[in-house]
Amino acid sequence: MPTPPEPPGSSESRAVAGSARGDDQGTSGRLAGTVARLRVQVQQAHEAAAGQALIEQAKGILVERLHCGPREAARQLDTLATGASVTLLELAADIVNQAARDHLTELTAAMLEAAPSHAVPDVTTAATVRMRTAESSTLSAGDTQTVADSLLRYALAPLGANALAIWAVTYDGALRLAGYAGFPEAEGARWHYVPPEVATLARRALTKRQTVWTRTLADVQLPSIGGAASPQAGRVVVPAGTSGRLVGALEICWPGPLDPQPPQVQRQVEALADLCAHTLDAHVPLGAATEPSDLIGLAEGLWDPAMILRPYLDAEGRVIDFWIHHLNAHFADLAGRPPTAIAGSLLLESYPVSADPSGLYEKIEHVHATGEPFRARRLATTSLVDQIPLPIVADVSITRHGEEVLATWRIHDQGNRLANVLQHAQRLGRIGGFEEDFHTGEITWNSQLFALCGLQPTDKPIPLQELAAHAHRDDAIALGRFLRTLLHHHRPASTAFRLNRPDTTSRHIRIVAEPVLDGHGNLQVIRGAYQDISAQHWTEVALAATRDQLAHTEKESAEHNRLALQLQHAIMPPTSAPIDIPGLHIAVRYRPAEEDRLVGGDWYDIVTLPSRQVLLAVGDIAGHGIRAATSMIVLRNALRGLTATGAGPAQLLVWLNTVAHYLTEHVTATAVCALYDPSTRILRWARAGHLPPILVRKGHAEPLPAIKGILLGALPDAKYQEGEVQLEVGDTLLMYTDGLIERRDRSVQSSLDQLITAAERSTPTLDAHLDYLLTRSNADTDDDTCLIGIQLT
Repeated sequence: MPTPPEPPGSSESRAVAGSARGDDQGTSGRLAGTVARLRVQVQQAHEAAAGQALIEQAKGILVERLHCGPREAARQLDTLATGASVTLLELAADIVNQAARDHLTELTAAMLEAAPSHAVPDVTTAATVRMRTAESSTLSAGDTQTVADSLLRYALAPLGANALAIWAVTYDGALRLAGYAGFPEAEGARWHYVPPEVATLARRALTKRQTVWTRTLADVQLPSIGGAASPQAGRVVVPAGTSGRLVGALEICWPGPLDPQPPQVQRQVEALADLCAHTLDAHVPLGAATEPSDLIGLAEGLWDPAMILRPYLDAEGRVIDFWIHHLNAHFADLAGRPPTAIAGSLLLESYPVSADPSGLYEKIEHVHATGEPFRARRLATTSLVDQIPLPIVADVSITRHGEEVLATWRIHDQGNRLANVLQHAQRLGRIGGFEEDFHTGEITWNSQLFALCGLQPTDKPIPLQELAAHAHRDDAIALGRFLRTLLHHHRPASTAFRLNRPDTTSRHIRIVAEPVLDGHGNLQVIRGAYQDISAQHWTEVALAATRDQLAHTEKESAEHNRLALQLQHAIMPPTSAPIDIPGLHIAVRYRPAEEDRLVGGDWYDIVTLPSRQVLLAVGDIAGHGIRAATSMIVLRNALRGLTATGAGPAQLLVWLNTVAHYLTEHVTATAVCALYDPSTRILRWARAGHLPPILVRKGHAEPLPAIKGILLGALPDAKYQEGEVQLEVGDTLLMYTDGLIERRDRSVQSSLDQLITAAERSTPTLDAHLDYLLTRSNADTDDDTCLIGIQLT
């Protein structure tokens, strides 16, 4: 079949069309290549700019450290990089890291400690460069979108993340998408604004004020940007805040399920959130008035009471309270304080009850931190009015505006509640109010006053001029003076009287009243209050009786102490003349307690026996006062009588222990008993819980061996060990009570060592030696002190 002829010009048209199609494909390919090349160049320019910013920071540090110019700093930077075989960017990151000493430096150090040894170069270079580059890029960026691109490119992509979103919290608690990277543009447009009522993953992190890690977005069943396309993607949301308030959040997305991350990665993510907080605080307006004058104008335009609060931070930047910056014209304090007394104070100081769990302070702090407004109808709270808790029901609204918080409220039934407070205050204070109109004769009493006077609410109130008929007759003069001051002199007055009630009981009443005059100075009304002060009156009576009893007791106590002191001084005077016995020179110092009320039981005795032996004894009775003094006399006289048996010191203490345990009222005491034989110069001695004597020989002092012996009166059957020492001419023996050395702030051994050192001092006479020891004594227990010196001649 012959081919049909072509229409005129048809082959030429196909050729032209084919040529045109080929030209179109070639042009599109060239344009696509140009766009791809430009994208690569733009990306390289961004990377170069970020890296150059970090390098410039390092140059600035070298200029400051080396005191050189920028050109010399650049040359030094090149030289150091070449010598260390690292790139300029790696060296710059290391220099900035060491100079900054900030949270990124701490993060790098923590990563270095946690990393295995073979991974140290990666930790010290790659991670540091990434974080410092991201920081430099963020600080130099002009908007949050550039920050989002930089964070993903330099810091998060190396960690495996493929997308991120930066959320900003607006003044009304909504979330606005301030920047994103890795998500399609259509997804960013869809999520550019999230209303306050919508629950999202970012909202949960902001409400909890803590980082939220989730393996997949499907696990939490909360919507978020990009969630519909990749529900199995892992997510983490980190709140971003400055100065105690949250300004937004950083949400990071991984392409697949997110396994638990090591602490180093978690700290990197938190550090990046801090960078986002800086960016949001600097570049993202929250859409609310932040100037104080604007917010004050808003508060003054409200009909409800309003309060503007500013955060009060501690040294670490944490919010610990709020300053009351401004109160609007409709503010009224329930306790009656003027606004000038509250403005400028701290919230918890002026309203401490607001610190209760779930109280207003907790809600204000949450609003300031998260930016989420708080509104509640008929919220029950508490306020203090004259230290009386007042329950309040109010509609409350709390919103954040920049750094400040605006709180408004509307109280329900304030008048009735204040009346209830006054009624309870009058009931607790046993106060009844009255008003008497002298024109109409009408008398008004409240219910508390009827109860106070023992009358029924239906009874007739008592007029002021008839008050004397219901009072004790001895109070008639005081009531007459009270009425004259009110009715004739027209001045406020008060008085106390005894009210005779119909139930035959009597009450002590205080009445306070003031006159109310009209424009011509004539008496119109008298207002006042009765208060039952019976409890106060009887308390004063009881106190007066107690004071009298105390005075009598103190007088008796002083008399007992005086008698005990006289008894003590009669037996052992505070000063005693030297005692000379053949072959012995004995001196005694007795120093009573500094306070007369501390009459103690220290005692000593020196007796020459018929056998020519000399009894030397010193002791201390436990306790003070007349009981200790009488017990001292009993033991001292018992010891004198027992020496007539010729027994040795140990046996004497055995018998003296029996006396203390059975023949006294549970007296306990310490003692040292010694017998000295002048013919042999042998000293036999025993001790009962007392410090051993000190022997001074040829300028050297040391205590006698601490032989065994329990204190007197502790056990019914006690045994005592006896010691013996050969004395020489010139020896000095010191016997003393613990009042000489005892201190509260050091051990007995330490004080004893100090006494031994002082005893070695050479003095011309024995009396001078004892005086020196008393002067050097640093005892602080305010106890009696007894010191005996025996010197062989």
